[in-house]
Amino acid sequence: MPKDKTEMHEKIIKAAAKEFLEQGFENASMRKIAAEVGLTGGALYRHFANKEEMFASLVEPAINGFMAKYREFCDQGYEVMKCGDAERLWDESESEAKWMMSFIYDHYDEFKLIICCSQGTRFESFVHDMAVIEERSTLDYFERMKQYGMAINELSQKELHLLVTANVSALFEAVIHDFSRNEALHYAETLDAFFSTGWKKILGV
Repeated sequence: MPKDKTEMHEKIIKAAAKEFLEQGFENASMRKIAAEVGLTGGALYRHFANKEEMFASLVEPAINGFMAKYREFCDQGYEVMKCGDAERLWDESESEAKWMMSFIYDHYDEFKLIICCSQGTRFESFVHDMAVIEERSTLDYFERMKQYGMAINELSQKELHLLVTANVSALFEAVIHDFSRNEALHYAETLDAFFSTGWKKILGV
């Protein structure tokens, strides 16, 4: 009688996560993962076509959830923006660093894989890609502020790129340095205070 594929799938996922976290994607062994769950190499490939597909199955749900929350966060900011008051907008907007850090630590192993173990996969540029998305969103945010009558100082494209990249990269350093959840959430508050004060000063809010 064939084994329950759902049960076996869960065993494979657990073994794969352990192997990828310990060895990284490039050094991870499909043969070792197969042996861990009692399968031959050929049988393992009936569950996943290749190693990257297996890695993707571990991280893509977390990435998709993160991006859905990111879009929701942006929409909330646009709604608050209708007040037309830059100071009020800043005070009433949800802290981006806090919700991001909370989400990351709700899915810590997945983000550890993405940030520290994904070299050689299509996910290895995640932090850079996130910085690009954040830069575009920030530019859109500034333009919308102007449309609602909020005067802000101009910032060069190069400086904006560097500041946004620094902000995004700083967030994921908590994962790289193995912060506990409490340490990471406190760090998020520190980042929020640091960058929020800086942005307000730069923009003249």
